[in-house]
Amino acid sequence: MATPIGNADDISLRALAVLRAADLVAAEDTRVTAKLFARHGIAARLTAYHDHNAERVRPGILAKLAAGAVVALVSDAGTPLISDPGYKLVRAAVAANVAVTALPGPSAVLTALVLSGLPPDRFLFAGFLDARTERRRRALAELAAVPASLVFFESAQRLATSLADMRDQLGARDAAVGRELTKRFEEMRRGTLPDLAAHYHAAGPPKGEVVVVVGPPRDDVAPVSVDALLRDALAHQSLRDAADAVAKASGRPRREVYARALALARGSAADDP
Repeated sequence: MATPIGNADDISLRALAVLRAADLVAAEDTRVTAKLFARHGIAARLTAYHDHNAERVRPGILAKLAAGAVVALVSDAGTPLISDPGYKLVRAAVAANVAVTALPGPSAVLTALVLSGLPPDRFLFAGFLDARTERRRRALAELAAVPASLVFFESAQRLATSLADMRDQLGARDAAVGRELTKRFEEMRRGTLPDLAAHYHAAGPPKGEVVVVVGPPRDDVAPVSVDALLRDALAHQSLRDAADAVAKASGRPRREVYARALALARGSAADDP
């Protein structure tokens, strides 16, 4: 049996029982999990399983599972399989007809959603946005029409830039930034995307891991200027790609946006459409 378990100070009694009974515990960082074991008197065998060794280690773990061993997968923090290679191990175990259960730990995604004060009834977790500006903006443009709250992981170093891209592609929506959620120095900052982008541009990168929650589209929020979106897009995209991205982000007909992009590219000063 394979069991994903979150590694945290408030670990459940059930999770502790599974760890004590496991034949093998695959940990994201054995040093972190060793501290947990020492705190709770657990003597199970540890092995490392993370992004850099997953392809090499996974066959051995699957062989142990096939032989009837109980294997627990532990993450450093939060719920395993969310933005880590654990899902490939679970997928392979399921394909091999191995029984799999989960004992979730604290979840930064759900904690951010609950603490944000934004609508939690419908949400989309989009993981990490691309580090490359063009791809990040394109992904945000594709998400602009989703009628749900959006949840992202983001690096502290890129936070201000990503918030500015969210502002440009999603408009002046309500949003929240969570730092070190489910941990000792947990912090939430709430505001609009323009407010949050300005704050982190001035304050610099926060310390720790970051989660961003953006509210769903609102009818009472004024749309972002098509010209402003086009000027920004044309600075790093071809005219065709810029028109495609802005048409998706603004909801305007592509032909209309493409014509405006041509006018801007030629230096036209016509009014916003």
